[in-house]
Amino acid sequence: MKNVIKSFTLIIAFLLTASVGFAQGDIITAKDFGKAIKDKNTVVVSAQSKKNYGTSHIKGAIFLDHKRLYKDGKPEGLLKSPEDIAKILGETGISNTNNIIVYDGAKDKYAGRVYWILKYVGAKNVQILEKDMKAWRSARVPLTKAPAKPKATTFTATVNSDVIVDLAWMKSHYKDANVAIVDVRPVDEFTGKSTSNPSPGHIAGAINLNWETLINQQGVLKDKATIASLFKSAGITADKTIVFYCATSVRAGLPYFVTKTILAYPNVKVYDGAMNEWETEKSNPIEK
Repeated sequence: MKNVIKSFTLIIAFLLTASVGFAQGDIITAKDFGKAIKDKNTVVVSAQSKKNYGTSHIKGAIFLDHKRLYKDGKPEGLLKSPEDIAKILGETGISNTNNIIVYDGAKDKYAGRVYWILKYVGAKNVQILEKDMKAWRSARVPLTKAPAKPKATTFTATVNSDVIVDLAWMKSHYKDANVAIVDVRPVDEFTGKSTSNPSPGHIAGAINLNWETLINQQGVLKDKATIASLFKSAGITADKTIVFYCATSVRAGLPYFVTKTILAYPNVKVYDGAMNEWETEKSNPIEK
């Protein structure tokens, strides 16, 4: 009987451990990061600003400026073609066959954006390094000022059309009862009252969920239960197709990451054109 009880206890412990890991989605902790970087197929990508990268970054991390992946001109922030993005990634030293770990120094705003772009062009194994500096120090994550010198490689793009929508799709679906359009900007931008980031308002019918409410004061993602509660309060449910956007959809990346990999909602997308594109056509309805 003791052996039976012991075996049962071990099974329960394993299931609890597995469920905790699953709840974290594609997040990698500082502790697990130390093991992951020993794999020669692992590539660490810094999505922090060039200035911050030059000040301090994880040893061996490749610098990737997300702005290089956008088209020139207006509206701002539209992605280049998958082929152009793949070329830049390859030249930077990132392959679609790598295990890719992304981090930044800005509450995962840019890491989330790069994560989503990588998933869009077909990278299979992508994680975001949890930005917990206390844990980084404990795990002795190596930092340096010296820039990495990666070798160019090949990134073969395989477009994942399930994660993105365009202007035509939005015009056809923004009234759909089975679609939740979620504006992730602060409420003053959502209502058009912001003085620092002027905005005409938001896409008609959109729900507001400020992306910054997903992280705590230390810039670390909140736990799954808290995030689930925020989504429930906002009326963002798993039975609908969820579409995130902001002004350029840079801030939409982290909400996508959270919704898809932590909450495990089945249908999650980003409107890449975002508010900057939506407001270019006067016939597109805008509310305040």
